[in-house]
Amino acid sequence: MNCVLYRVLAILLTCHLSLTTASAQQVKFGYLNFQEVIKVMPEYAQVQADMADLRAKYDAEMKRAEDEFNKKYEEFLEGQHDFAPSIYQKRQVELMDMMDKNIAFKNEARRLLRQAEQDARQPLKDKLKEILARIGQEKGYAFILNTDGDALPFVNPEQGDDITQLVKEMISN
Repeated sequence: MNCVLYRVLAILLTCHLSLTTASAQQVKFGYLNFQEVIKVMPEYAQVQADMADLRAKYDAEMKRAEDEFNKKYEEFLEGQHDFAPSIYQKRQVELMDMMDKNIAFKNEARRLLRQAEQDARQPLKDKLKEILARIGQEKGYAFILNTDGDALPFVNPEQGDDITQLVKEMISN
């Protein structure tokens, strides 16, 4: 009797493992290049134009500050032989202070530009995530992968679907 019970348990376990393996093989997923898709969104061009405008404003201010520094430095070089020691030190300190402020401004400008770009792109990302969620539900995907930056060097096309073109079409409509 125990022998029959062990056989039945072994058969049930084998069936369970077979069903588990079969269902694991049926997991469907999609994948796309997120950056490629986001670039076809109509709002993307406006974000890029806004960022170019903002960059130009920061660049103009950095150029103005650099020109001002260069002018003061040239004046310093031209007059340094005629300055009294205290005036020489004062002007030298002014130039160092001006240079430090310019460097700080450049670093802050870079940080602010990065943040502005992230903030400007967030609505695009949110919209794209909504589209991906809808596609994922409709297609019965367990998940959708992003292939940006070689994050996914290989996908077996028999097990996953490249949905890049589908997403582009949904964005265009």
